[in-house]
Amino acid sequence: MTVLVLLGALALAIGGCACVVWAERGGPRWARVVAYVTLAVGELLRRSRKNRSRSLTRTSGDG
Repeated sequence: MTVLVLLGALALAIGGCACVVWAERGGPRWARVVAYVTLAVGELLRRSRKNRSRSLTRTSGDG
């Protein structure tokens, strides 16, 4: 079951990346929407990772 979830997530990521490339080349409106969502989710994940690493650094330095 876990493998199916991971394969689904991988398929969504690959599809999102394909839509980003297609939208850059002037693809249809739905591809531009998917590309926007893909880039926004990527930015949110990047920010949450930065915040998590900063909080871990502060916590470990208090000891």
